[in-house]
Amino acid sequence: MTVPVIVHLDADAFFVSCELALRPDLRGTKCAVGGRERGIISSASYEARACGVYTPMPTARARRVCPDLILLPHTSGLYGKVSHQMFDCCETVTPLVQRNSIDEGYLDLSPCGFKTSAEVEVRMKALQARISAELQVPVSFGIATNKLVAQIASKLRKPRGFVVVPPGTERAFLAPLPVGKLPGVGAKTEAELSSRHGIRLIRDITDKNESELEAIFGAGWREMQATARGEDDRPVETEHEDAKSYSQQETFNRDIADFAEIERVAKRMVDELLPKVRDDKKRVRTMTVKIRYPDFTQESHGRSLESATDLEAPFYPLVAPLLRAAWKKRRPLRLVSVRFSSVEDGATQLEMFAQTDEKRRRLAGVLDKLNNRGRASVVQHGHQLGKPSD
Repeated sequence: MTVPVIVHLDADAFFVSCELALRPDLRGTKCAVGGRERGIISSASYEARACGVYTPMPTARARRVCPDLILLPHTSGLYGKVSHQMFDCCETVTPLVQRNSIDEGYLDLSPCGFKTSAEVEVRMKALQARISAELQVPVSFGIATNKLVAQIASKLRKPRGFVVVPPGTERAFLAPLPVGKLPGVGAKTEAELSSRHGIRLIRDITDKNESELEAIFGAGWREMQATARGEDDRPVETEHEDAKSYSQQETFNRDIADFAEIERVAKRMVDELLPKVRDDKKRVRTMTVKIRYPDFTQESHGRSLESATDLEAPFYPLVAPLLRAAWKKRRPLRLVSVRFSSVEDGATQLEMFAQTDEKRRRLAGVLDKLNNRGRASVVQHGHQLGKPSD
């Protein structure tokens, strides 16, 4: 094909889907993954969402709006493992795969030699079916000529969505959609655009002239205009960070400003990333917390341990101070991420505290294996591993 073919993959209710692969008897029920008493909901089934449960709703509130909600604990190491398997499936189709986050990514099909759009659709539907059959994880696909339009398309008909935007129709595809479908336009921004400027649909942006757009969006009016037109020239980036760093991010469905909730999300990422570090027989020394505001500006702050480790305990006390250091403006956040870097071979170990670390490491390894086998989730008690209780 002469035009780029970009696919955005978006796993449906990813954490819940992974847990339901272990508990198929709960399919079709109102269930969610999250902490029990003081935690938040990190993923909810579509049945639970229909009752008003969303991410990152506090668990106590979720139980009030949905009294028969079935709450599932996080299974350590499971989500990273399934994510890697999912993207490994994608790489059987094309070598150009960008693992954007644990449950989202892009595929560039340009080098695959597909002659027609029909061939692309057949191949992608087969990949969608394979991921569902082998991993029991439903995914949605958006297919377009660029990353922006493909991402918007993938989220339109979830779950198990499959939306194709033919070349040349990008602007027409976006025009009738609510302006809130554009990346970076959160609920508050959408409400302000509607009430103050009469902008409700994406076409309301493209219909305005340059001076009107500048008055509304300031110096960023050209970028907003290009976005509303469906223009995007970002390439699919295939550099995997697995050997250099381990990272995970979460984009909130609603901008939030509750420090405790965001801290819990970041600590949960620590829980999910360190088992992957152990699986790879690596150790890490530096943790970085990044936050992103609704206007897409972002800040980050990192700190390094004296020696590398593959255990959760040394990093838990760093989460709150790093979050405070990065989140100076204390405005509502769109996204938070945790990244581990300064990766070392796991065979390297300082003798100091080696015996204590090995005891903790053996316990952590046992918990990882138990959870990966699909047994009942095992809680790592704070007194044993230094993890604060939920």
